[in-house]
Amino acid sequence: MLLRRFGGGFDTCEDAVQEALLAAATQWPAEGVPGNPKGWLVTVAHRRQTELWRNESARKRREETAFAQLPPDQEPVDARDDTLTLLLLCCHPSLTTVSQVALTLRAVGGLTTAEIARGLLVPEGTVGQRISRAKQRIKASGARFGLPPESELADRVSAVLHVLYLIFNEGYTASSGSSLYRVELSAEAIRLARQLRERLPEDGEVAGLLALMLLTDARRAARTDADGGLVPLAAQDRSRWNADAIAEGVDLITATLARAPVGPYQLQAAIAAVHDEAATAADTDWREIRALYELLHTLAPGPMVTLNRIVAIAMVDGAETGLRELAEAEGDPALAGHHRVAAIRAHLLDSSGDREAAAAQYRLAAGRTLSLPERRYLEQRAEELAE
Repeated sequence: MLLRRFGGGFDTCEDAVQEALLAAATQWPAEGVPGNPKGWLVTVAHRRQTELWRNESARKRREETAFAQLPPDQEPVDARDDTLTLLLLCCHPSLTTVSQVALTLRAVGGLTTAEIARGLLVPEGTVGQRISRAKQRIKASGARFGLPPESELADRVSAVLHVLYLIFNEGYTASSGSSLYRVELSAEAIRLARQLRERLPEDGEVAGLLALMLLTDARRAARTDADGGLVPLAAQDRSRWNADAIAEGVDLITATLARAPVGPYQLQAAIAAVHDEAATAADTDWREIRALYELLHTLAPGPMVTLNRIVAIAMVDGAETGLRELAEAEGDPALAGHHRVAAIRAHLLDSSGDREAAAAQYRLAAGRTLSLPERRYLEQRAEELAE
């Protein structure tokens, strides 16, 4: 709000907001909550922001302009949601992806540096440096708080969706560490996706991403056992899946596919819906999933799409066909040494009856993953096949 109404940098606005919140915590219990709390906070924060500007003589002209714009205490502050504009700024093309993720979680999500560090499993100092460098780079780029030109909007929104997708995935399946998932990250990604959809209700890919998150996160409670061990999709207790989230996700993706041009997030959501609507693993419509992956592979090819497509092919045409497809796919440098390649090969070898080779591949996959729950599961599968 301060960035939009009065300008200024991230650091100045954050300092001003913190002092306004401190003033509220001190005054409101004694004097009562004002009739327009948001307006009160913005007014106090802007006064503090102006004081910070006053301390810099080079910004005197900016200070005088800001004072002229200051609304009276009783004037309601414009309450329109600036989430989209702030998301676009945090995902500015001048930033690296890791900086976009950190800045989005800090500036839009409101997470502290310590919370972000815990969520991403990186040192707090590293997160602080990423955020600081991101702010400096945005300032140096001359970017202003406002919507980009219409010609750039689609690409910029696409970058926002990618960042939210990365945040959700890291929360749903942590790439490293002792926990399979980090709820605070996936929950924040869903919250931000909801807000983004409120601002862009007609965007099919925004709706598709939200549906994908809902349909995927709906399975979270069944993904681990009582000891925190990984439970694969086929073995999950589907009664523990979140039926409300599934219903919302299915309704959303069904309506979106009927009206909007199809996109990668919509296709992934449609695949998730097929899984979620199957009463049992045996009821899963793998032919439909394969068809959707074929379309996704054409529309937005990538290493993980390739691997998931191979699994779907194997479920329809048999393990031997899947193994041949996997051998061809290994030529992609992006898949070299990836633990999922070995894990999928292990599963297909097991399905084809070669238990010894499957066990060896499970051990190979276990040695390549940084996720402790995944490693324990893969090692357990290797031990079971070696018996």
